[in-house]
Amino acid sequence: MKKLQYTLLAVVAAILFTSCEKVSPIGVLVAGTGVEDRVKMSNIYFKQHIMDYKDLTAPEDADEYTFLVGADSHVTDDAGRMDEMFSIGIEGKDLLYAHLGDIADTKAEYYINLDNSIQRAKEMYADKFYKKEVVEVEGIMYTKYTDTLNNKVYFDTEDVPLPFFPVVGNHDITHNGWALWSSLFHSSFYEVYVLADITSDDTYLYDHFIFLDTASGTLGREQVELIEQGVFDSMYDQEIGMKTRHTFIFSHTNIFRPRAVEFASTFAREEMFFLLDKFAEWNASMVFLGHVHKWDYEKVSGVEYLTLDSMCEANNPNPGDYLVRVHCKKDGTITWERVRMNYTKKR
Repeated sequence: MKKLQYTLLAVVAAILFTSCEKVSPIGVLVAGTGVEDRVKMSNIYFKQHIMDYKDLTAPEDADEYTFLVGADSHVTDDAGRMDEMFSIGIEGKDLLYAHLGDIADTKAEYYINLDNSIQRAKEMYADKFYKKEVVEVEGIMYTKYTDTLNNKVYFDTEDVPLPFFPVVGNHDITHNGWALWSSLFHSSFYEVYVLADITSDDTYLYDHFIFLDTASGTLGREQVELIEQGVFDSMYDQEIGMKTRHTFIFSHTNIFRPRAVEFASTFAREEMFFLLDKFAEWNASMVFLGHVHKWDYEKVSGVEYLTLDSMCEANNPNPGDYLVRVHCKKDGTITWERVRMNYTKKR
């Protein structure tokens, strides 16, 4: 943990000497690292570390698996709501936790607070799901955590692979914050598969999770080209006994306005229609959006669009239903519910 925090501080020092921010006509800071560069770097990282995004497996002995979604946590000096999201997900035995961007404001100390929250979650996750025992190695006592499902052993909870998958938001990239965000999460767009079930005829059913980089309010040429080349097209083929069942998509920038007085999407019109067409082509079941700090629900061409409210206690100091839990049943049906958060900032 300390090593990463020293890295974060070094990143900030570099930013102070190299930062050159711009301001858009509407007064929103534009990051020095644009979407084209982020996507190029992310594409290289994702290809080199694709096993880090390996398939997750739904529990065989359960009728369903669930996943949790939150948005716009804007972590600063208090990571209480982030801690609460992890606690809800771990205690609820959710298979994964997704976040829709604007995860922290761009200061080194805020990212250290975020990293501390993630480390606490890893400890909680290991205590909950791994076999724990104290062992002696060369006269030194260690706590050993064994992932019996995947036959892996960890002596440091910092190495535990927490199933937390965020997208990058506009606040994550202001003040050259991409350097901070990427030091923790590395890739701004990627995909994850969940093995949902194996049918009686030995067909492997997968659910597909797609995470897009929309932090700049645009996909950018590089990301559009990669999508058109099929980077997110299902890699599973029914002819060889593998089938994609559901597709879930996660984006920071919203498409629909919760109210007439709210900001609309900043996507160019052509990109918005490109995305809507692509979601239909991917046979998407649900699309999750953030950014505007208001709850909204739309259903278009059979696709459910959920825009989540901000889980940040500064934006929403009172308890409320800021998270969404999705239930994916083995019979293929999907239900979802809003999940309450109760944390209030300590005075």
